[in-house]
Amino acid sequence: MSDSAMHEALIGRLSGELKPVRRLASPWSRTAFWLGAVLLIAVPLSRLADFAALAARLHAAPDMWLSQAGAALTAILAAGAAFQTGIPGRSARVAWLPVLPALLWVGASTAGCLRLTPIAGTVPEPAMHPLACLKFLLLVSVPLVALLGWWLVRACPLRPGLTAMLAGLASAGAASCLLTLIHPFDATAEDLLAHLLAVLVVIGLSRVVGSWVLDGRRQGKTVLF
Repeated sequence: MSDSAMHEALIGRLSGELKPVRRLASPWSRTAFWLGAVLLIAVPLSRLADFAALAARLHAAPDMWLSQAGAALTAILAAGAAFQTGIPGRSARVAWLPVLPALLWVGASTAGCLRLTPIAGTVPEPAMHPLACLKFLLLVSVPLVALLGWWLVRACPLRPGLTAMLAGLASAGAASCLLTLIHPFDATAEDLLAHLLAVLVVIGLSRVVGSWVLDGRRQGKTVLF
């Protein structure tokens, strides 16, 4: 058999074993699916929420709804940016999308701690409650960032560390919004520190673990997924 015939036979065998690759949904479509998962977590929590009291607190303290708006926008834009940076060729500048909402989130939360009088309708915060907030934020963020990672790992992020940090930021923002449903207390400095610590821990762990997983997949290794 000639070299040409051997090459054609080899190409035929290789091409015959090829399987079509299913195209990933668009970044914002995947973001919408992820937000659907956040809403699924919100359903059981909403059964514990006092929406009338929550609405009264948000109306009485603009910093509360500004903080929650910032957290929600941070979650949405950070998730979208994570999916965007998971696509080769997309600009890393998209990572700046959640920066302004995150500043609003942190700034409004800090302003709430400076109030001299408590919000009407709130109850005194128990001494160990900030620790409970920290645990809640971590426990809720973990499955959310894992779900994001499951979708991201199917892509090929060229900046796995950046993509993983965005996923962590998105999950922390979503967890903060969910916490509001069952948090009938006014903002305190201890609360703010607990929230900041939770956000930093989630982003840090996402950066370390997520970048390892995503970088391993990018290099063709089988890592966890």
